[in-house]
Amino acid sequence: MQLRNLVLLAAAASVDAAATLRFSCSQLVVERLDPLVNPGENPSPHLHQVVGGNAFNVSMDPEVHDLPTTATCTSCTPVEDFSNYWTAVLFFKARNGTMHRVNTFGNELGFTGANGGQTVYYLTQGKATAFKPGFRMTVGDPTIRTAQELNSRYKYMDFTCLQSSMTRGGQTTYFPRQPCAAGIMVSIRFPTCPDHQSHVAYPNGNACPSTHPVVIPQVFYETYWDTRPFNNRAEWPADGSQPFVWSFGDKTGFGIHGDYVFGWKGNALQRALDANCNSDLFANRINCPTLQTQTLAQANQCVKDKTVTENLDGWLTELPGGMPIT
Repeated sequence: MQLRNLVLLAAAASVDAAATLRFSCSQLVVERLDPLVNPGENPSPHLHQVVGGNAFNVSMDPEVHDLPTTATCTSCTPVEDFSNYWTAVLFFKARNGTMHRVNTFGNELGFTGANGGQTVYYLTQGKATAFKPGFRMTVGDPTIRTAQELNSRYKYMDFTCLQSSMTRGGQTTYFPRQPCAAGIMVSIRFPTCPDHQSHVAYPNGNACPSTHPVVIPQVFYETYWDTRPFNNRAEWPADGSQPFVWSFGDKTGFGIHGDYVFGWKGNALQRALDANCNSDLFANRINCPTLQTQTLAQANQCVKDKTVTENLDGWLTELPGGMPIT
């Protein structure tokens, strides 16, 4: 796709956004913890890849665990963002039944130097209120296995089969069914209208429903999965079906989901929203003077030791945790 078309698509995606905050978050840790869905459970049922502040832990109790004061570093380029962002992990299932974890890689539109992870956006369409300390939300459902159910409950969660770093368009809600020359991009957008009980809804057009009156920024992840080492169709299933599976056992892709825990320091995010910061969509330029930032190399240095001891590398005979494939 030509550069001009990519610009138009990016602008359309943010729908007259007053602020488009875009930055890189390198990989912090890959392990079987999920403090939102399975708080205190070590290990959790399935594997996740996590970015953000190194205060990520098994419980993340907001009453005792304040991310900005507990974390000592962040893998995101804004140094005041100690939030955690995480998704499931992609695996390749070979024709012989063995599985191999797929790595993430840095977004080639500006973040090639990142050690995997994901690109994070905060989008607004006007005045928006930053999240409060302790705020957390999830989107998607790992039990979904049909397009009908996914589309009836969630919006803006999809896969792009990259032919180059510039590919946009042709998104699907299921795993791509052909080799992707430049990898697979997974996009996850969260709703933007919370009520007074921490439930979040999608807007009706550009307006929040009366039951969810507060407008928050839209959190949006792009994760780049390096499926390029697995493009040899001779290693794909003999029936010609696509070979990828999520770490929770989903071979359709419809169970796509993401988790978010807010952890910006003080009023840093509100300052950025009020300043209508608009980041470069093609380079590592956050364009937000009110925020302190670090280099990709510095962000790469923020990592967390795994608390779950298990083999995640090489060829495996089953998914971590023994998750069945459905």
